[in-house]
Amino acid sequence: MMTGTASAAPSRHRHPSRRAALAAASALALGGLTGFAAPAGAAPADGAVLAAQPGQLLDVTLDQLHPTQAAVGYDEVFYKLGRYASDKDRLNGGINKRFDDWCATNGQGAVAAAPAGATLADPASFTCTVPVGQETAADRAEMKTVVVGPGGALYLTDGHHTLTSFLETPEGGPKLHIRLIVQANYSTLSKAAFWQAMQDHGWVRLLDEHANPLTADQLPTRLGLANFHDDPYRSLVYFTRDIGYSVPDAAAEFLEFQWGDWLRGQGIGLPGSYDSSDFASYLDAVRTASQAMSALPGDAVVSGGATADQLGRLTPWNAGKKPTGGEFGKLSAPITDAKPGKLAYALDFRSKLPAAPACTTTVTGPHNGPLTVATGTTCLLNARQNGPIVVRAGANLVVAGSDVNGPLQAVGAGTVRICGADWTGPLSVVNTRDRLTLAGPGCTPNLFTGPQQLVGNPVG
Repeated sequence: MMTGTASAAPSRHRHPSRRAALAAASALALGGLTGFAAPAGAAPADGAVLAAQPGQLLDVTLDQLHPTQAAVGYDEVFYKLGRYASDKDRLNGGINKRFDDWCATNGQGAVAAAPAGATLADPASFTCTVPVGQETAADRAEMKTVVVGPGGALYLTDGHHTLTSFLETPEGGPKLHIRLIVQANYSTLSKAAFWQAMQDHGWVRLLDEHANPLTADQLPTRLGLANFHDDPYRSLVYFTRDIGYSVPDAAAEFLEFQWGDWLRGQGIGLPGSYDSSDFASYLDAVRTASQAMSALPGDAVVSGGATADQLGRLTPWNAGKKPTGGEFGKLSAPITDAKPGKLAYALDFRSKLPAAPACTTTVTGPHNGPLTVATGTTCLLNARQNGPIVVRAGANLVVAGSDVNGPLQAVGAGTVRICGADWTGPLSVVNTRDRLTLAGPGCTPNLFTGPQQLVGNPVG
C-alpha cells in the first residue's frame, strides 16, 4: 500500500514463577532432561526444532525469531542500548550490564567475569555464574520463551525488548546466540489453527501501537527496531515499574501493554501535554502516570478484563518512599550522575540518533514494479518491494524493516537511510548530499545480497 504522491509503476513481562513451573514440570515429564541446546556457536537442526517439547531449551540465533507483537517501547530499548554503550558500570567498579542481561536471559545467572575485550558475540570471552547444564528453576525463570510454529518456525512469546536490545547493540546482531525455553510445539498445525491456538493462550498481541486491531499477517517477520512500531505508552509503563505497579504472581499476559492501553485514555499526552524529549517533562509524565496507577481502586478494570490489583497496582505510591527515594528517586538521577537512572540513559541515547527526514510518501505491504523517488521523501516501512528503485537528485529514501528484491540507483540524493532491510540486488549510491546510513546506533542491521557501489557519500 502506498500513501502520498510518488512516481511509481505500481516483555511482556511474565512472572518468573510461571516459566520456572513450566520448565520444572516439563523436565520431570521428560525424565529429568534439563536442556535441549545445540553446541555453543551452532544453530539447532531443523529436526531438533520440530521435535522440541515444552520446557526444553533451544539454542537459537536472533534472526530465527518471529515476533508476536507489532510494537515495542523504543525508550525501553534505548535505555538498554545507552547503558550498554556507557562505561559508568565499569567506573563504578562493576561489569557492564549487557553481560548480566545476557547471562540471565541465557539461564546462567549473573555475569561472574568479563575481561577487557569480552564481547556478547563470543560467550567464551566472559563467564556467567551458572555453567550451562546446571540451571535451576530460578535460573530458568529469567529466560525468554518461544513457540514452535508450522514448519518449525520459531515465534518469540516473551523478551521482545531484551532480544531487540541484543540485536541492536554493536557486538550483537542477527547471528547472536541465545537459549530460549520452548513453551509449546505447534509445528504440525495449519497456519489458521496455529494463530487460533496462540490467541487462545494469549501468546500474541494483535493490536498496533494505538491499540487498533491487526491481523497475524501484519505482524513483523523479524526482530529489530526498524521492524517494530513505537508505543510510547509501553515505554512510559516500563519507567513506572516498582513505582506505580510491580509485577505480581501469575501476571497477566502483556501486562505492560494493558497498563499502557489504560494510560493512553487518561489524558497523559505523549506527545502533547508532556515533552518526551525533555528529561524533566518526561519524569513528570512518569510521576503522573504512576500516581494514577497507584490511586486506582484495586478492583477497577484496567484493560482486557484485568483489574488494577491483577496487574500489580503498587500502593502506596513508590512503595511509600519520598519522591527523592525509592525507585522514583533512582529514576530521577540525570545522565551526569555516577549512576544515572533508566530514563536518563534512554534520553541520552535517543538524543544522539540522527533524525530521518519526514515521509511525504509511504509504501507499506507489497508493491510490485519500479519505484521512482523524484521529490520529497519516500519511506518504505514494513514493505515488500519487488522491482527497481531510483532516487533522483535531491530526493530522499528511507527504508525500515522491509524486503526489497531489485536494484537501487541513487545519484545526488539528499538522504538515503536503509535499516532493517533484507535486500536482494545491487546498490549504487553516489554523491549523496546529506548522508548515507546503512549501519550505526539506532539502525537495525541489514542483510544485503548483491554488489554495492557506495561513492562520495557522507556517512551518518
